Amino acid sequence: MIISQQKPLDELLASLKDYNKIFLVGCGECATTCKSGGQPELDKIKASLEAEGKMIVGMCIPKAPCVAAQIKTELAKNMKALRESEAVLVLSCGLGVQSVKDNNRLSQATIPANNTIFGAVMDAQGNFYEKCSMCADCVLEQTAGICPITLCPKGLLNGPCGGMNKGKCEVDNEKDCAWVLIYKELEKNDNLDKLRVIHKERDYKKSSKPHKLIMK
Repeated sequence: MIISQQKPLDELLASLKDYNKIFLVGCGECATTCKSGGQPELDKIKASLEAEGKMIVGMCIPKAPCVAAQIKTELAKNMKALRESEAVLVLSCGLGVQSVKDNNRLSQATIPANNTIFGAVMDAQGNFYEKCSMCADCVLEQTAGICPITLCPKGLLNGPCGGMNKGKCEVDNEKDCAWVLIYKELEKNDNLDKLRVIHKERDYKKSSKPHKLIMK
């Protein structure tokens, strides 16, 4: 899940200063779940912008605006309102914003309403935690399903740094050291021999951007 947070209203107004007629696009998946782009958020931003003199000509919430077929369908359903707009304000992660831009054949200005924060898992209480850095070189099999690239502030691949103290991280002594967590998990499953494997330095070519995956 991609976590996003709505930008402050004054920042949005600055982005929209040259536009009066606005079309809103939300997200029915990630942004709805983290409360940055679902129906309540669209209704709230509509009211806030109208209070500042903007005209909201329409809105839609595709299930996943990052999927071209879904955003194209929703935009087509709202073409009349979309034609009246001067800008499209997108309440989603950056992927959704760019997908809207790429798939809107009317080519109005496309404005992000949110900041994209991180990819996350969600626990049973609805809290979000970053656990994967999408580094394109996964080591989870060797590290007991715990990602040192993400959970260690230094991204260390071969054990804790010298600053680890009593199992806590030197960067934040309220946090457990990622490598202590890895050690305990490997020990629990009698896999401590995996700690003897020396990981090579990361191959940053694998994480060079932008990525693409062509489906044949």
